[in-house]
Amino acid sequence: MKAALILFLLASPVFAQNKSKDSAAAPGCGAEEARFNVKKVKGQHPIAQPDAGKALVYFIEDDTDFDSIFKPTTRAGLDGAWVGATHGNSYFYFSVAPGEHHLCASKQWTDDPQQTPKRAVAHFTAEAGSVYYFRVKNRWHRDYAFGDYEIDFAPLDSDEGVLLASTYSSATSHLRK
Repeated sequence: MKAALILFLLASPVFAQNKSKDSAAAPGCGAEEARFNVKKVKGQHPIAQPDAGKALVYFIEDDTDFDSIFKPTTRAGLDGAWVGATHGNSYFYFSVAPGEHHLCASKQWTDDPQQTPKRAVAHFTAEAGSVYYFRVKNRWHRDYAFGDYEIDFAPLDSDEGVLLASTYSSATSHLRK
């Protein structure tokens, strides 16, 4: 019996290595291969109210510290599925049911499978009738030969969220087929 237990404990790391990429995904994120087309709508700043019995989440992409003329597209995930994307200083919003939720922000890389995804996650408990603001802050600096990319994701104070949403463009996105 002891020998079987020791063998099991020694072999268990081998079994753990066989996990698929999807099972290793960060909480809230969707499938890595999903890609979005994003359209920014300049000058429109819709103010939304939560649907009855729901909460509203604003996903705001802030690229003011992204030191490149080419801005990233950032995907937003909710409870393991992508719900939309933004592109360079833009935002969108979506409804959620009350309860605990897991959010994910992930830069949409090119189709190169060798690139490691940069992701950031957060969780919150939604209350019906409430509005929540989350900012993903993308940073890229030319400190290294190919630059250094960072991503931060955190909740915002509602006043700061309203300010950023009124400053940035709204975005609509669609999954590529």
